[in-house]
Amino acid sequence: MKTTKEIAVVILNWNGRKLLETFLPSVVNYSPEAQLYVADNASTDDSVDFLQTTYPEIQIIQLPENGGYAKGYNQALQQVNEPIHILLNSDVEVSKNWLPPILAHFKNHPETAIAQPKILDYKKPNYFEYAGAAGGFIDKLGYPYCRGRIFDTLEEDTHQYNNSCPIFWASGACLVIRKEVFLSLNGFDEDYFAHQEEIDLCWRAFNKGFQSYYIAESTVYHLGGATLSKMNAKKTFLNFRNSLYNLLKNVATPKAYFLIFIRLCLDGLAGVFFLCQGKPKHTLAIIHAHFSFYKNSVKIYKKRNSKVSYKPYSNVNALIINYFIKSQKNYKNLK
Repeated sequence: MKTTKEIAVVILNWNGRKLLETFLPSVVNYSPEAQLYVADNASTDDSVDFLQTTYPEIQIIQLPENGGYAKGYNQALQQVNEPIHILLNSDVEVSKNWLPPILAHFKNHPETAIAQPKILDYKKPNYFEYAGAAGGFIDKLGYPYCRGRIFDTLEEDTHQYNNSCPIFWASGACLVIRKEVFLSLNGFDEDYFAHQEEIDLCWRAFNKGFQSYYIAESTVYHLGGATLSKMNAKKTFLNFRNSLYNLLKNVATPKAYFLIFIRLCLDGLAGVFFLCQGKPKHTLAIIHAHFSFYKNSVKIYKKRNSKVSYKPYSNVNALIINYFIKSQKNYKNLK
């Protein structure tokens, strides 16, 4: 698809007519700098008809199947030529002038390969949103966290993270990436299907020397849980399994094996915790996640870069101890 713009906003849709009705108006109204795309993951509702009738200016990329977040974007971005891509969830409301800071940053910082804006909660706009908040990091055991969000604890936005800074991973809810970098990384790992594939992408980018960044001057509002709520056991399955994939793919051996053993023990405790909460489906999801991981471990291992980085990827030793034992539930307390 030919283009004259520097940036593309690409929204992946699957049976999301209602979400498109709610969230597309802000994207259309506040994104004059971008070419807009909706990549449809073989929806069975009337999403495509709605788009063609209501938003003829949006280019529609129709995909042959619902391959999830990873495969959907891999297929869609092959048809997008703008040098900078923004992968935007269909349940995100953008704010006025959200794009100029992103464009300015990428122009002035050629070393930045991946980025995200400030992500606040659509329902509670004064609070950070779970999926990304003010930029993602990871502890030495492979647990992800954010400035503004540790596990399920969300901080109020009191402008404490209004400084742009390097981060370890950018949220898939609103992920900005240079096209050439996405291609050099061979896109998302489609074996993840959904959840944590953006962490894997950013980790692989980190191991290759690329930089990810949080751009504080840009703000969006994420509904979250529109596809899978955190109460859904499938989400638990994907998060636990894919987190193990991340360790096997991106951490140097033998350290990776040691971390996977530690996670086996900790995930067992998490399963007991879910059981005590009366959530046996989530306990079973963790068990299934481990069986799926071991079943696919050889396949995942073969995807490792032969030059997996030995450089440190985190300054936080064990987030789970800081959070549950030391009650350090604020990002700034971790420093």
